[in-house]
Amino acid sequence: VQLQASGGGLAQPGGSLRLSCVVSGTTVNYNGIGWFREAPGKDREAVACISPRYGSLKYADSVQGRFTISRDNAKNTVYLQMTSLKFEDTAVYYCNAPGPRGSVYWGRGTQVTVSS
Repeated sequence: VQLQASGGGLAQPGGSLRLSCVVSGTTVNYNGIGWFREAPGKDREAVACISPRYGSLKYADSVQGRFTISRDNAKNTVYLQMTSLKFEDTAVYYCNAPGPRGSVYWGRGTQVTVSS
């Protein structure tokens, strides 16, 4: 299983970015996919996740109402639409998928920098 996150970059406060997580080796429709982020000096934290099949959505309080996670089954890709970006959203963003026996697959992260 491989996950490839992309779409990061530099944005101004209040701006938007859309991250993509392309998954191979498994299907996003049958796996919960999560987005996490890790800011300098901080622990990695969960940002959003989408459950398998019915696609229930969950968000961290810090991004609720600003970020939207979605899934394109045909492209086997999960997206994170980020709007109203804040300085504190600056981090490396990762996507993950469950593996066997409680393990987790992580993709390479994509840097998001919010700066004026």
